[in-house]
Amino acid sequence: MRVSSNLPVLLAVASTHVSAQSTSTSSASPATTSTSERLTGVSETEYSQPLLHLLKLYSDCRQQKLGDAPPVDDNPIGVVYKAVLPESAFFKPSYPDGGNIEGEITAVASDDGLGVRITIKLSNLPQTGASLPYHIHDKPVPENGNCTATTAHLDPYLRGQQPPCDASAPETCEVGDLSGKHGTIPTDQDTWETSYLELFASTLKSYTGFLGNRSIVIHYPNATRITCADFAEVDGGAELPDTSTSTSTSSCDTEEDTATATASTATSLPSHGTNSTATITSMVSTTPLPTSTPGATTTTSIVTAAASGLRTGLVSIAMVGAAVLFMF
Repeated sequence: MRVSSNLPVLLAVASTHVSAQSTSTSSASPATTSTSERLTGVSETEYSQPLLHLLKLYSDCRQQKLGDAPPVDDNPIGVVYKAVLPESAFFKPSYPDGGNIEGEITAVASDDGLGVRITIKLSNLPQTGASLPYHIHDKPVPENGNCTATTAHLDPYLRGQQPPCDASAPETCEVGDLSGKHGTIPTDQDTWETSYLELFASTLKSYTGFLGNRSIVIHYPNATRITCADFAEVDGGAELPDTSTSTSTSSCDTEEDTATATASTATSLPSHGTNSTATITSMVSTTPLPTSTPGATTTTSIVTAAASGLRTGLVSIAMVGAAVLFMF
């Protein structure tokens, strides 16, 4: 199920949740602060805001409002990533007697950090009579070598493959569409080498155009995937800088990460692979509450009321949060 087709429903649910909380709070006690807010410093409505922000942000992203890719000008100098093609082709009919395209693709930042120098050295090219496109794909190659598992091209600005890339305006192309920007691989010769400056990819981990955790895929013109390989960091005489305070070139990814972190702090959402709603419901329901004792009824009532209010807010937000997390 696609998130984009369900965003209006999710936004409506989240908005209704916030409106209901606001109406309930104002009608019950317009000039007072809830017990849970006094104890935690966080209002019930604030629990909903990060999720609403995520939904709105993702809606904007799906509508492709991110614009052109900006050049990356602070790549870490000396950091090198290399993808070495495997011995056997993924598409076996390309080499019925075994074998594969041989060679490697290297990426290293330019001397001033602007862009990445891509160097390609290939041999044993298939004699197809047509040139071969190649791209950086969004996911790494799994252990079984399945090139289809690398999913689509690296495209953090949601440009899409259509219309085709215009090499005269590379900033408008997908970041991963290397052949669209720099030319395809000729197959009228056994070997081929090239080197060029790619301005929009990055060797900095915090950037959306980062290629180090992704793969290179070589295709036939009909999009059949011949072979693929992961980019891996190799010894280049430099260490990757601390990126804990670095910002991404994509405002969408940066804001989404921030909102996700805020939502996680507010609701303690489990990670993917768990039943978020069930886990949170269980976690809140099983949280021990203080028992009443003579002479301490006032304190106990406050704590119990606070926990009850927090429980209601957490479970309500978890329903919306779980929908968002599992549809991404």
